[in-house]
Amino acid sequence: MNVYKFVLGLGAVCLFIALYLVSKDALPQAGPYLIAFFITLAVGFRGYEHLKGFSYTVIIFASVTTALYYPNYFIEVNGFNLSGLITPLIQLIMFGMGTSMSLEDFVGVVKMPKGVFIGVVSHFAIMPMLGFTIANFSGLDPEIAAGIILIGCSPNGMASNVISYLAKANLALSITITAISTTISPFVTPLLMKLLAGAFVEIDVLHMMWDIIKMVILPIGAGLLFNKFLSGKAKWLDEAMPLVSMFGIAFIIVVITAAGRNSLLSIGPILIGLVLIHNLCGYLLGYWSARLFRMNERDCRTIAIEVGMQNGGLASGIAKEMGKMATVGLAPAIFGPLMNITGSMLASWWHRSVRE
Repeated sequence: MNVYKFVLGLGAVCLFIALYLVSKDALPQAGPYLIAFFITLAVGFRGYEHLKGFSYTVIIFASVTTALYYPNYFIEVNGFNLSGLITPLIQLIMFGMGTSMSLEDFVGVVKMPKGVFIGVVSHFAIMPMLGFTIANFSGLDPEIAAGIILIGCSPNGMASNVISYLAKANLALSITITAISTTISPFVTPLLMKLLAGAFVEIDVLHMMWDIIKMVILPIGAGLLFNKFLSGKAKWLDEAMPLVSMFGIAFIIVVITAAGRNSLLSIGPILIGLVLIHNLCGYLLGYWSARLFRMNERDCRTIAIEVGMQNGGLASGIAKEMGKMATVGLAPAIFGPLMNITGSMLASWWHRSVRE
């Protein structure tokens, strides 16, 4: 434990130096110390059980800070545009999602039809409309505002299942809602984008449908087949996929941050605030949409989490396929790390009490 305390102390020193340099208008020189602060914070958190879950999110902040200070390293390497890796990485992440699923996850529709229906409908009604409303009142550039709608129209991410487990919510219901929303996303997401974001940015519905099918349905299908026939026979792959997924998401966020650096520096705080409002309102309205139908407390928590947490990686991939990674892709890149922080905090709060 003393080692972790020492690392956290080192991080505090780095933060102090960084703040001192910022106060002296030496922001460029503060970069290495800010990066070191986030890295030491992530390492230090590993020594405390109640903070361990935040380590990955802090690493994301270290990566984003690095991309903001040194963007050239994350745009192109030896003439190769790093954005070209985004779609393959998303496919790999979705394959990993498939390997952790089985056909049983879809059987939950029969076992819990009411909860699944309310969860999926609430997800694809509340978040898109919230995104549309926020985008309209944001005053942001149309393409950047469209990114807020895009994250709202995206399906759930696997992170919602982890948060549901930590929050003592209904994990089976969470997994089923994620499975169904992801499966129908190739059809629902493009149509919602055309309806809600068509005035902000040009939307090619059929092209977007194919993009989502190749990024989501095909890799998940391959993952399901792997899980059915080969699960347990390649243990190294089973253990590696979660790590690959975490690295993939971090890399995608870094590349998008580097590409959209100038826009982020000018409107970053505003966009972060709007994305946070989007996320928090999703939890709140998701919870009360379930309460409206007299669902029990655990199911209400589940639907709150499923509504408020989105698949930021997929939204980033869609933005990249649209050729608007540096604008439409900004809101999804911000949403991912933020929802992990808010989701973890919500899970910690709910974990202490279970009411029916």
